Amino acid sequence: MARKLAVIGAGLMGSGIAQVSAQAGWDVVLRDVTDAALTRGTDGIKSSFDRFVAKGKLSPEDAGAALGRITTTTDLEGAADADIVVEAVFEQLDVKHEIFRTLDKLVREDTVLASNTSAIPITKIAAVTERPERVVGAHFFSPVPMMQLCELVRGYKTSDETLARTREFAESTGKTCIVVNRDVAGFVTTRLISALVVEAAKLYESGVATAEDIDLACKLGFGHAMGPLTTADLTGVDILLHATQNIYTESQDEKFAPPELMRRMVDAGDLGRKSGEGFYSY
Repeated sequence: MARKLAVIGAGLMGSGIAQVSAQAGWDVVLRDVTDAALTRGTDGIKSSFDRFVAKGKLSPEDAGAALGRITTTTDLEGAADADIVVEAVFEQLDVKHEIFRTLDKLVREDTVLASNTSAIPITKIAAVTERPERVVGAHFFSPVPMMQLCELVRGYKTSDETLARTREFAESTGKTCIVVNRDVAGFVTTRLISALVVEAAKLYESGVATAEDIDLACKLGFGHAMGPLTTADLTGVDILLHATQNIYTESQDEKFAPPELMRRMVDAGDLGRKSGEGFYSY
């Protein structure tokens, strides 16, 4: 029996989730608000498949079959018959609320509604639906085709069945899951990286050490694949600023208060790799 997934948002995360799911045999409908956004998303998926084929990690036939399982739409109605919906839009609660309110009325009663949020409490997202027990966090990592982890988050009312079905879905795409049992802002992974990035940025801001040396300390001293300031540049300084502010607002824990340097960088448009300038120049 074909399993159907709807992914809301065709950006880097949404298109990545669509890609790994289609490759795993799911029928995927990818939805975004404009055709241009959908074209960018599907072009990214094609390029990614091409790289896997070139490296011999995927046959051209399998890549073609996976692409054939992805359809696109600008209409949320496309999610109506999905077994699972994964929302992967901008990290703003009002944007997510609008989508979840609409999905709640559209999809089947047994459909799981998952959010790929990295910092917003699932309970807050679920509150606008009539089915909070069927709302769950499914936080994938970027780039989705390469990263092994999926962080599953229980909202205050998420049922065991919803969590189990979401785990089954994530594992079917080749991911290893961790479970966040209490719905704290930032969950496990965003809290850890935010605390590290904030402290690294403060050390850099106050002239304690260079960005290179701070990153080198984490790589060679702790075995991290990438230092925190390089991670900030890769993720987007604006994205991490937004995440740390969310966690700080929720928790009032000073260690998540972003340093002034990060605010000024975002004001100046130094967002990391995507702008060509961040803690490093690209």
